[in-house]
Amino acid sequence: MDYETRFTERILVVNPRSLFTKMAVYDDNKLVYLRKIDHNLEAFQGLSHINDQFDIRKEAILREMANADIDLDKITAVVGRGGLVKPLQSGVYLVNEKMKYDLLHNPSGEDTVNLGALLADDLAQSLPNAKAYIADPIVVDELADVARIGGHPEFPRKSVFHALNQKAMARRYAKSVLRDYAELNLIVAHMGVGITVGAHSKGRVIDVNQGFDGYGPFSPKRSGTIPAGDLLRLCFSGKYTKDEVVKMVMGEGGLKAWLGTEDVALIEKRAYEDRDEKARLVFEAMAYNVAKEIASMYPVLMGEVDAIILTGGIANSARFVNYIIERVNKLAPVIVYPGGDEMESLAMNVLAVLRGSKEVLEYI
Repeated sequence: MDYETRFTERILVVNPRSLFTKMAVYDDNKLVYLRKIDHNLEAFQGLSHINDQFDIRKEAILREMANADIDLDKITAVVGRGGLVKPLQSGVYLVNEKMKYDLLHNPSGEDTVNLGALLADDLAQSLPNAKAYIADPIVVDELADVARIGGHPEFPRKSVFHALNQKAMARRYAKSVLRDYAELNLIVAHMGVGITVGAHSKGRVIDVNQGFDGYGPFSPKRSGTIPAGDLLRLCFSGKYTKDEVVKMVMGEGGLKAWLGTEDVALIEKRAYEDRDEKARLVFEAMAYNVAKEIASMYPVLMGEVDAIILTGGIANSARFVNYIIERVNKLAPVIVYPGGDEMESLAMNVLAVLRGSKEVLEYI
């Protein structure tokens, strides 16, 4: 009997990002199909909201599925990247009508990840044996009460971060040292389009910078923490609209604002091969800010840190990583997991539910 007839669960994974949509098929824990679908940005022009991209992305996925030579009737689960819904505990959630309503009406904000659950649900409904799920969405909230207090009651601190990859890499490290994630204290820095740094205390992320709105280190497209007074005066200067200011903070800030591109590899080349001094300084400043954010989590964990984990796409840059390591390595051993695998993390979370080793949660 060959493998194709022996697997018990076939899982379709859908992960929409700003410029592309990734999709994968897993037979149990075996990856059998992976595709990155690049989107023509001109097709998105003129669309008022990210949710308006739904049909374009769905049609692209269906075309890929039609060409994949995979028996779709055997799919038992479709899992999408979790979006900006209300704060949730870590885990796997069945997509329901309440979740879809909240995603469509954007109670917490608008982002490409909001399409993950919507696409998963629509695809699952077209398949005879499938249900739709999300896992460890970006709104996972495990903050300690003291970490929620900001400088004014109108501005409480919120938990919006790369929960899926942070927790996956934390569990990967725990497995590598033959420990349980719930036994360890870890600082995990996910470094991608956005940058979030979390303090993981015994399996819970008790503090983290809210990277979605730009709080924390600046990143390829986000401005990070900026002076509140300067931002306030700029907002009321009459020079910019609300939408223009929002883009400065999230979307066209960070490296994009300083250097005209969010391409970290290109900026690194400009900095060190082309001897562009401005590019070098900004590149190193971003790493410097990440190191400071990591150090800020040390007192959160009372100085008891088993390891610091660097992950995300920017962790592929040895220069960037080394710049951070030389500043934080005295706090704890530093482990580097470049990239991270959100597709596998989504699939394995749902596989655990299908096999009965993890509880499926209800969104209410």
